[in-house]
Amino acid sequence: MLAAFYDAEVRRRLRQTVWDENTVRALVSLAGHLTLPIPKFGVLCCGTCGNGKTTLMLAFQRMLNYLREQNHFSFLDEDNRKFDAAMRIYDVKEIVWLARTDYRKYKDVMQSTMIGIDDLGKEPAEILDYGNVLSPVIDLIEYRYSRQLFTFATTNLAARGRRSDNEDNDGSIRGKYKDRIADRFNEMFHTIVFKDITYRKLQTHTYNDKTDNP
Repeated sequence: MLAAFYDAEVRRRLRQTVWDENTVRALVSLAGHLTLPIPKFGVLCCGTCGNGKTTLMLAFQRMLNYLREQNHFSFLDEDNRKFDAAMRIYDVKEIVWLARTDYRKYKDVMQSTMIGIDDLGKEPAEILDYGNVLSPVIDLIEYRYSRQLFTFATTNLAARGRRSDNEDNDGSIRGKYKDRIADRFNEMFHTIVFKDITYRKLQTHTYNDKTDNP
């Protein structure tokens, strides 16, 4: 089912799915994790640009919506409260913007049963708001970690990095967020590492012969 929704998401973008080792391995990894008796309460897709991370998250969202429409999650309802199986996806910069401009909405996102975060790591580590130093993404991750709320995220940061709070950012999750938050990532997320390839250039059509693709 997950593969079908992945293929549908690719076709929605007027492209064809490349069923190579990278794609199949990512689908099998996610499906295998989701069917564990006690899975982790998050999924993190790591890798360079254009290799299917966001597509996999969108496919999961579409599958989730379909299963919700089929009342698949009704067994999780408690008393008169229906389990909210919806997952909205936010760009990480949108989360930072909400923290500065609409704190109530930011808190709603923080407390949602399920959310997706695209491009984790692109945000500044701290922002200055009227003299106050804020770290909205770290605060959100820590809140969701402490309450074990499901979080699906994509990032261009490397999964592995040096273990030291004194090191500069080396392009890894640990380099960006330091040891304390990185250790929470390890407990919170099932990590899927995508290969260093891009499907965008493989299927890019040049409509102007005088213009080179980047």
